Amino acid sequence: MWPRWGCEFQIERRTLVTLINLQDVAVTLSEPLFADLSLTLAKSDRLGIVAANGRGKSTLLGILAGHISPTSGDITTARGLRAELVPQDLPDELRDLCMFDAVLAGIDEEQAEFESWRVNIALEDLHVPADIWQTPIEDLSGGWQRVALLARAWVREPDVLLIDEPTNHLDLHRIGVLQTWLSTVARRTACVIASHDRAFLDTVTNRTLFLRPQNSPQFALPYSAARVAVDEADAADARRFENEVAKADQLRRQAAKLKNVGINSGSDLLLTKTKQLQERANKLERSARPAHVENSAGKIRLSNSGTHAKALVTFEEAEITTPDGAPLFKTGQMWINRGDRIIVQGANGSGKSCLLSLVITALAEPQAGLRVAPTVVPGVSDQSLSQLDPFKSPLDAVLSRSDVGDQNARTLLASAGIRITHQSQAINRLSGGQQSRLAMLILRLTHPNFYILDEPTNHLDIEGQEALEVELQKHDATALLVSHDRSFVRNVGTRFWQINRARLIETDSPEAFFVDQLGEDMPRLG
Repeated sequence: MWPRWGCEFQIERRTLVTLINLQDVAVTLSEPLFADLSLTLAKSDRLGIVAANGRGKSTLLGILAGHISPTSGDITTARGLRAELVPQDLPDELRDLCMFDAVLAGIDEEQAEFESWRVNIALEDLHVPADIWQTPIEDLSGGWQRVALLARAWVREPDVLLIDEPTNHLDLHRIGVLQTWLSTVARRTACVIASHDRAFLDTVTNRTLFLRPQNSPQFALPYSAARVAVDEADAADARRFENEVAKADQLRRQAAKLKNVGINSGSDLLLTKTKQLQERANKLERSARPAHVENSAGKIRLSNSGTHAKALVTFEEAEITTPDGAPLFKTGQMWINRGDRIIVQGANGSGKSCLLSLVITALAEPQAGLRVAPTVVPGVSDQSLSQLDPFKSPLDAVLSRSDVGDQNARTLLASAGIRITHQSQAINRLSGGQQSRLAMLILRLTHPNFYILDEPTNHLDIEGQEALEVELQKHDATALLVSHDRSFVRNVGTRFWQINRARLIETDSPEAFFVDQLGEDMPRLG
């Protein structure tokens, strides 16, 4: 079904106006990011860019926006094209402005005096509450800052939107608003979206580019279908390479036999045949291309020290409150049993993180309505990775949590994707993905039997997300989790708790909550 649709789409695209065309584009910084990249973007395209952390997604968006020049290759654009980049981080020049003025800054000064109404429309279309329009943008959450940057790009009336990690810092409701906005308000605008959110890519894209150092494959399919296609293509390449190497080996063995016979018989014809076979083998080896092997951004491994306790945590009508004591909800009687991976769901501000905080506090001192088995060894990671704050450097973090020794600590850090040059530097100099992998490494070194993870896939690329999923399942880990990552929730969760009307209830599936928060009955491009 998918491949047939993909072929029809390719035929249709030939008749569409080309907005941007890349031909044999390459970028080399300290090392090659990508090369020989040819890409055509048409008006109807919603292109998802997929790659590991640090592999060139943001650089490619910068090239498409005209902000970065490639090392080599040709770029052509439609006459008068407006391509607007929505970056991950807030530009310094906007930090002193309120949200409204930051968006208004996207309009030319001469127009701004008479067309500020465009800002009102953009913010209303993105469902931004009017009571935060005048709030200093630096005081807003990361999610609202990203919405402001999107609105700022939109008021410039772009032909192409280039969006870098649009779902970072967004809760499920805001992701739903963004998905609806892309399928309605912005439906006639071409988009290029770099994202690690698999479910989001499936919903909003119709093409996928897997960005690689060489031979970046493209498919006229949304992410999940494209992932199947690229895995099949890589497997076929691997088989082809093995066959070509085997044929070359066979030719060399035949040549060796003929050579012996030719020498013993004195036959020049056999010696000539031997040379021909050797040349064929050499040519076959030169033309054989090994299949693509993804260079990992760093391994994620967990452990489970195990426990004989059946119920690790027992709730008996515990009351969950805000940090200042305001009541949020009550738990009723609930249990976290050995091997459960419980996903806590609830609207933004309903108290999910407060529930996790109460459990964490109960590990150190008794809490009303909550009992923790004495054999519980926790492994805790919060949204901001605050567990890394006490440590001066990655090396200090590993040495403080284990007695593996300096050399083994450096090896562990290298396997987690932290190079030797970064191991003794301040942790805040690491990328978000590196910090997440470091946090998982430290958890592993504590040998926990109960994981408490709040948004653990934040900043992880797709490879890292999948590795974390595999590790949690492989070790039959007991876990209490909060996540807005739909793919992660679906793949990892075994039980689902939902905060609903000041009560904690158990549901059979996360899907009803997704529909409620996202409006998942909306039209999908994919």
